[in-house]
Amino acid sequence: MKVFRGLPNAASRAPCALTIGNFDGVHRGHQALLARVREAADRLGVESAVMTFEPHPREFFATMAGDPSRAPTRIANLRDKLQALDDNGVDRVIVEHFNAHFAAMPPQEFIEKVLVDGLHVKWLMVGDDFRFGAKRAGDIAMLAEAGRRFGFAVHALPAVLNDGVRISSSAVRAALAAGDFAAAAALLGHPYSISGHVVHGRKLGRTIGYPTLNLRVAHKHPATTGIFVVQVHGLADRPLAGVASMGVRPTVEDAGRVLLETHVFDYGAQAYGRVVRVEFLKKLRDEAKFDDLQALIDAIDRDADDARAYFKQSGNLAISATDRI
Repeated sequence: MKVFRGLPNAASRAPCALTIGNFDGVHRGHQALLARVREAADRLGVESAVMTFEPHPREFFATMAGDPSRAPTRIANLRDKLQALDDNGVDRVIVEHFNAHFAAMPPQEFIEKVLVDGLHVKWLMVGDDFRFGAKRAGDIAMLAEAGRRFGFAVHALPAVLNDGVRISSSAVRAALAAGDFAAAAALLGHPYSISGHVVHGRKLGRTIGYPTLNLRVAHKHPATTGIFVVQVHGLADRPLAGVASMGVRPTVEDAGRVLLETHVFDYGAQAYGRVVRVEFLKKLRDEAKFDDLQALIDAIDRDADDARAYFKQSGNLAISATDRI
């Protein structure tokens, strides 16, 4: 899969079957849409393409309005979004920087400069509620009329339902915020996880008996925060059991930087630079600020005990690195 930051240059442009959206989480509704795009691309003999945005447009507008709290939480980092799009057969992804210039682009300019000249679109599918252009003035009818003029087909995908409820990124966010990972998995089509390179941290964990694998979370508003039972993929031929913290570490830092810190039971090897995937199984509690380091250690002890008990009681296939759960 080819990834472009912004529109491809003239030499890299090729006719495509395209869809446009944020694709946060690449849930089952997205997957149904991507399957249709892949089918159209194969039928027409063109590439399948996705245009997505960084940052999320609602995040951009919330920041511009001076109220970042109005930004939606993020289900997936860009790495996981791109991997999911690749897994769904997408040939090329255009990651468009959503800024003031892009937000102010009139709908007709978007059609002509982006869709026609920039991407050579031959077939386009969007959600039935899709809007585009400055002040969201563009709609499906405008796209259909442009398609007749410029020679591309336009299709709208109806809502995809799960037990009668529309599958949406908002629904996934709500499930994750509630710690309902079974509901999130039903909407996503797979268990919820976050992947990334293991990076160096402050190394406080190793001094208190809980060394961690640290993954940076680029966005400041993850869809779920707290303490979790997890299993880690990518360190062994089987997932390894652990306990993880997702948040800003208020007791030891509270600097607003979001980290996913995972303690893998009985694992002592170095993992810096390796790519791991942390799968969330159960939420234990919310993140909390403790009065001192000892109180934090006591809480981590309880979390680790609760996580080990979860694996024993559930019969989960994850094992500790030394098989001593």
